[in-house]
Amino acid sequence: MEMKKTYGLVEAGGTKFVCAVASSPEDLREEVRFPTTEPAETLGRVVEYFQAAQKKWGRLEGLGIGCFGPVDLDKNSPTWGFVTATPKAGWADTNVAGFLSHSLELPVVFDTDVNGAALGEHLWGAGAGLDNLVYLTVGTGIGGGVLSGGRLVHGLVHPELGHFLLSKDPQDTFTGSCPYHGSCAEGLASGPSLEKRWGKKAQDLPPEHPAWDLEAAYLAQALLAFMTCFSPQKIILGGGVMEQLQLFPKIHKEVLRLNNGYIRSPSLTPQGIVNYIVPPSLGNRAGILGALALTST
Repeated sequence: MEMKKTYGLVEAGGTKFVCAVASSPEDLREEVRFPTTEPAETLGRVVEYFQAAQKKWGRLEGLGIGCFGPVDLDKNSPTWGFVTATPKAGWADTNVAGFLSHSLELPVVFDTDVNGAALGEHLWGAGAGLDNLVYLTVGTGIGGGVLSGGRLVHGLVHPELGHFLLSKDPQDTFTGSCPYHGSCAEGLASGPSLEKRWGKKAQDLPPEHPAWDLEAAYLAQALLAFMTCFSPQKIILGGGVMEQLQLFPKIHKEVLRLNNGYIRSPSLTPQGIVNYIVPPSLGNRAGILGALALTST
């Protein structure tokens, strides 16, 4: 019997890093989480974790890294594997992939965290059996991964779905939290924008708070744009903000209103949309299992 290859996995998020060792989704070992601080400290903790893991589990085949962005995915670029123009303080121009590969003497597969999550949901989750989907995470930032024709979308850089510009509600006086674009999806609907607008973290706002109607309206705008651009067979919404499950019916209703019957599909009916715009089946493991999914590409 052929032995399964074992990989190190890194979900590198703007708020926290998650590290684990696995050979399959059923074999997720020793998962650890720690806050994202400054690069040297955070990446140093990743190195220490995998040095100890290899003493326990043996030599790893490599590392799968799903990283917050923007990142450089051009393997011919001198800054491949770098975080680039991120608003995350201290992380711009950080060599994530190269540092970890050199420090651990392991080959690395590197992509965005949301592309990894999209691939993981395609292989093992809510997108199983589908070749076209969008995975959007709504949390510390907003980012999206796109699977088209069974392949992750790359190009000039990679999809930046969180920075799609939105039309602001006329009653919304909040200028937006994105330092680059102000009123993009991330600037208006991310976790930090919710906190800055309403003075409370998302999890502390009650379900009946008017924040959620506005949040759903902004997210629905973005989702309709992605539907017209990518024609996904399913849209998967993850991240900390989307743990507020009261958002889903509000988003469903608003997407149908905005679509106004234009895109015709059984998925875009009151009955069908509940199975079209959905939470991730992998739950809060979507990111770390996304890193595993990347090792299969």
